[in-house]
Amino acid sequence: MSGAHAHGHGRATPGARPPDRRRLTLLLLVPAVLATALGMLLLWPHDVAQPDRAGPPPRVLGQVSAVSPRPCPAAPGRDPDTPGAGAPGVTCGSVTVRLTSGARAGTQVDTEIPGGPGAVRPRTGDRVVLSVLADPSGTDRYSIVDFQRSRQLWLLGAAFALAVIAFARWRGITALAGLAVTFAVLLLFVIPAILDGRSPVLVAVLGSAAIMLTVLYLTHGFSTTTSVAVAGTLASLTITALLSALATTAAHLSGVADEAASYLSILYRDVDMRGLLLAGIVIGSLGVLDDVTVTQAATVRELAAANPAYRFRELYRAGTRVGRAHIASVINTIVLAYAGASLPLMLLFAAGTTPVGELLTGELVAQELVRSAVGTIGLITAVPVTTALASLLALPRGAGRAVEGA
Repeated sequence: MSGAHAHGHGRATPGARPPDRRRLTLLLLVPAVLATALGMLLLWPHDVAQPDRAGPPPRVLGQVSAVSPRPCPAAPGRDPDTPGAGAPGVTCGSVTVRLTSGARAGTQVDTEIPGGPGAVRPRTGDRVVLSVLADPSGTDRYSIVDFQRSRQLWLLGAAFALAVIAFARWRGITALAGLAVTFAVLLLFVIPAILDGRSPVLVAVLGSAAIMLTVLYLTHGFSTTTSVAVAGTLASLTITALLSALATTAAHLSGVADEAASYLSILYRDVDMRGLLLAGIVIGSLGVLDDVTVTQAATVRELAAANPAYRFRELYRAGTRVGRAHIASVINTIVLAYAGASLPLMLLFAAGTTPVGELLTGELVAQELVRSAVGTIGLITAVPVTTALASLLALPRGAGRAVEGA
């Protein structure tokens, strides 16, 4: 009896798995890749229209040689003999800068100390960016507009890459390669295609599919777990896009809620601003969706390996319990991320006298509420879809016969 039992289990374990799993991966991967590639080719941007406006003034780089502050002129309504009679928060004086780029590199120029909220406060030795303005007299005028940050950002990026590789090793290298693919798709396809007048929602869905297919398989390998995560992510992205369209239409959102969106709508009249809002929701959801789907697929796989006696119902219930805990923490993460990014706006709301109900129903806040709600619903749908598919595929072919034979 024990021999028959062992023999029955020996037939039901890994022997029947690989062909089915490889076939599933190919059946899912090949159509998805072909559809994504064809869609990107059809929507690939050709000649992105440039706005009919003068570009920004040219910029050059420089290093501060000296800073010479001086008393500011008296502000209107103040006694000029009173110390600090100038405009509050304004520092007057001149800055000597040695240019390090442009036609006059190596020469020194003088400019005023920048003023106003958020203005650059230069010190000797600082590396700065200057705007070049043509004067009617024929001479160029220079104005400090920002600090140079390339060196600091490169060092931070190197530290980030080293930390990822040191902890995750080869998996970290593939994750960084996936990050490079993400930026390439966004910068070479998604953004130019939207500016070229293509449908932002369709561009976002295709771009998200390209990112997901490349990054997930590159990072996690060609396996059943990755295929399950891909299927769950595709299904949830589709649901998220449909819900976004319904929610933005029902809430009468135009997509033009702040100065940046308003400026973009004037500069590029062919861009569908509501579609751009939908595209932002889809792309923003992808970053958390792949985390949830990969976690669910891997969790079910480990549960099936730890307890081969589990069947579909047990695997689905156990995986769903893990998914509930994951979703609960992710929702809090999403809300905190939006709150952190919108902290100045929240402070303005708190300091104002506008009623709370009016603030929440205004388009600026309503957009964020729709974005958070739709993204969360998409995440929630990812758990049962991915868990069910992973539980079904975790069962070996012929498992039922093996149990009966035992």
